[in-house]
Amino acid sequence: MAAGEPGYLGGFYFRFLPQRTFSSLSTREITSRLRQWSMLGRIQAQAFSFDQTFQPYQKDDFVMVGMGRSLLILLGALHDAFFKDPNVIPNLQLLSDSSGQWTTLGTEVKNIEAINVPCTQLSMSFFQRLYDENIVRESGHIVKCLDSFCDPFLVSDELRKVLLMEDSEKYEVFSPLERDEFLFRLFKHLCLGGSLCQYEDMLKPYLETAKLIYKDLVSVRKHPRTKEIQITSSVFKVKAYTSCCAFQTGLKLSPSASAPKGLGLKDSAGVCYPSAKEHEQTFSYFVVDPIKRHVNVLYHCYGVGEMA
Repeated sequence: MAAGEPGYLGGFYFRFLPQRTFSSLSTREITSRLRQWSMLGRIQAQAFSFDQTFQPYQKDDFVMVGMGRSLLILLGALHDAFFKDPNVIPNLQLLSDSSGQWTTLGTEVKNIEAINVPCTQLSMSFFQRLYDENIVRESGHIVKCLDSFCDPFLVSDELRKVLLMEDSEKYEVFSPLERDEFLFRLFKHLCLGGSLCQYEDMLKPYLETAKLIYKDLVSVRKHPRTKEIQITSSVFKVKAYTSCCAFQTGLKLSPSASAPKGLGLKDSAGVCYPSAKEHEQTFSYFVVDPIKRHVNVLYHCYGVGEMA
């Protein structure tokens, strides 16, 4: 089936959208930063559309935050349709563990794990506390500290201590729920980078890049009655498995939530996507807009990024 033609399985049609570009990853300034952070050539975003007739109450459920019917519908779609769809299989890209080149899945997915990632932040003032707590100076310079290691990362400033070291004095300036936010995750991923990451001295490049990617991936709308801006996207951190021995399809929630009955979680055996080699900096986030019916996939595989 040619790219861009819809595929059908389990009630969902999927269409690869090669014409959908993500400027947040492709401008000259951003690519220069990604090169410095050893992420260039190892991070990319792709878009897919889906075509499914929802009842109005189901569409409203998609917009609501929490464990609604919509999350279970989406989970079923990911497991039963997305990874088996004839238009997704030849187009969903990942980096080969052996060659380091971009490739497609090339294996049958038996199970998936979809972690529900909170996505509620509408302002970069979320990070103002980095200035308030003297982690970043008023000038924007990140406060340095004596070098230490939080395997495998070098910790040479107060920012990385806040991101990585749970026993650090200021680690609790962000609560566990705040650390689970999609915006915080993006920011942290950019700060930690790839295996040859050259850290920034200033906070601004991290904030600017995180904001651009966030806005590129996440959809908002104005509430028809209150006129307040609402986030309409649901975000999932996704893993796919070739093994069917590790429980059933799983949906894991944020630390403050409880898993619904009947949904198990998996161990790491048989992971095939985003990579068989697990790492904190290897990830795939599915950002689902139920109104536009789009799935934006943000992928990164930890390693040595393009240097030239």
